[in-house]
Amino acid sequence: MLVSGFNPIEGYAALWNGIFGDWYTIGETIRQITPYILAGLAVAFAFRTGLFNIGVEGQLIVGWFAAAYVGITFDDLPKIIHLPLAILAAAAAGALWGFIPGLLKARFKVHEVIVTIMMNYIALHTVNALVKTVSGGGDSTDKIHPSASLRSEFLESMTDYSRLHLGILIALAMVFVMWLILEKTTRGFELKAVGFNQNASQYAGMNVNKNIILAMVISGAFAGLGGAMEALGTFEYVSVKGSFTGIGFDGIAVALLGANTPLGVIFGATLFGSLKYGALNMPNEAGIPVEIVSIVIAIIIFFVASGYIFRLFLERFSKKKEAK
Repeated sequence: MLVSGFNPIEGYAALWNGIFGDWYTIGETIRQITPYILAGLAVAFAFRTGLFNIGVEGQLIVGWFAAAYVGITFDDLPKIIHLPLAILAAAAAGALWGFIPGLLKARFKVHEVIVTIMMNYIALHTVNALVKTVSGGGDSTDKIHPSASLRSEFLESMTDYSRLHLGILIALAMVFVMWLILEKTTRGFELKAVGFNQNASQYAGMNVNKNIILAMVISGAFAGLGGAMEALGTFEYVSVKGSFTGIGFDGIAVALLGANTPLGVIFGATLFGSLKYGALNMPNEAGIPVEIVSIVIAIIIFFVASGYIFRLFLERFSKKKEAK
């Protein structure tokens, strides 16, 4: 920023104010963090089971549409039924989108990275076509019914009427669910074992193919829930998208920053979501162009993630020292 002719102190002050400036910005920052937690969980769960799910973006988009569709279609259901139904529809849609690459990986050994990347584009254009169908040719659907909304008057009034919604509670609950599955269940042990060594797992009597499919399904469900947060909380509708939302791809960075652990994902999502939302204030308050803001965010993440490189270097150095 200094080399480019801008005041870095004013820039970082604007970033801070954009994150913690008042109750409204705090509410919006937490709202931004919510889908990042779920996208990070989706990527981290796949990583922990030996899979690389690049399709979180597509799974999130289909989950977004499924939640919005249920929220629009049913208008005579009580909130206690309508809201959980819309959330479950999003999880099911994301799980289905994860099931396909999982099945192809398990049965035909097709690499999940290739399939999930292609599934992102299929998701984007399929959802765009469905939005036009549901809306009668328009570019966006109607708003969901209040009975399917995650909005909370209490949270909104507490944060000076920001868009903070109950989704943050669901995201934190899913952090606990991921920890519970991986650390406290037999199935979670099998999933991690298959990810660590498929041959050894198969020799031990585990069903490798079944666990690969299940891992992708659970990962997709987390991603679909991320879409539900946007459909039922932030926007309350779904529109034709000219490009990807970016949340699913950012989930990869969130998972890496969080070392693929449930608790780490919270911290990774908090850093990423705070930088993303707070940076919006830097051009307004400090006059710093958005291009430099993006560079600053990338450099911060680069230095945080560089801990992996130093750790790897130190491990190799210590091994060589022990060998000598």
